[in-house]
Amino acid sequence: MSEGLRLVRDADLGARNTFRVPARAPLLIELMRLDALAAALGHAGGEPPLVLGGGSNLLFAGDAPGPVLSLQARGIAIVDDAGDRAVVRAEAGAEWHTLVRWTLEHGLCGLENLALIPGTVGAAPIQNIGAYGVEVGEFVHAVEAFVPGTGMRRLGPAECGFGYRDSVFKRDGQGWIVTAVEFSLPRTAAPRTGYAGVREALAGAGIAEPTPMQVFDAVCALRRSKLPDPAVVGNAGSFFKNPVVPVAQAEALAARHPGLPVFAGADAGRRKLSAAWLIDACGWKGHRDGDAGVSERHALVLVNRGAATGAQLLALARRIAASVDERFGVPLEPEPRIIGAQW
Repeated sequence: MSEGLRLVRDADLGARNTFRVPARAPLLIELMRLDALAAALGHAGGEPPLVLGGGSNLLFAGDAPGPVLSLQARGIAIVDDAGDRAVVRAEAGAEWHTLVRWTLEHGLCGLENLALIPGTVGAAPIQNIGAYGVEVGEFVHAVEAFVPGTGMRRLGPAECGFGYRDSVFKRDGQGWIVTAVEFSLPRTAAPRTGYAGVREALAGAGIAEPTPMQVFDAVCALRRSKLPDPAVVGNAGSFFKNPVVPVAQAEALAARHPGLPVFAGADAGRRKLSAAWLIDACGWKGHRDGDAGVSERHALVLVNRGAATGAQLLALARRIAASVDERFGVPLEPEPRIIGAQW
């Protein structure tokens, strides 16, 4: 192992993705220190590596086509403290859930609704992860990222181009490598408890004015009750994005299907539909094709019940999307990045 680096040839990636599907890489580069990034990219031979965090935001439908980079640096620290608000810097390899708990333990709030989302800090801004009425982009102060051919950059929130499960890092194809993220977090803020499920969980516990830690605990309990544990059943959480459609289409669908949940969109002319409801209505919840299936607890979650391949899970996802489009005229898009195939 070189200083700050570990190289593995013909690496097995089966335990490095939360779907637990078989995959290999010709070269795995584990980066222990961010100052060794240039050396790591030198070992990649000029080929942009696939950056692999916790493996919870991708599906290997085949082997990695080239080198894979795993960022292992996990430091977390307060780098600026204004009293009522502080800036927390977390290195890309830090576990996301660990960061959320760390901020609460240090008297900061804002991320509690994003508790128990699998993956690492580096993946959070790429996907603009969100849950229970909160998106991480709301709290990003800056993102430090390396751009092949350009070098290190520091981007403010506006430059990150955050959208629904989207960002400039995800869509512009430049091969961004997020190395660290800074979050601007308040010490006091009104808790976000209006999202269905969180409100009921707190009310059931008799909590009328929850603390951020109580919201964190309620979100953790809610996720554990609804979503399978990736350590037990291979999955990547929600596989499909909630589709966003024009208002007229949403109203027409809601009129024909009174139970369909419809939410506000990013602008007045669009509405967000529940992908879980659409999939469930097509009868997929609990479905199984061999070891590739859909969770019986949540229709958005594809699962590997043992020996499913990524290609088998992708084939199932395509069938699900086709059936939703056929019945409702609404296309679905996957949340995870698909490696080795096209959607």
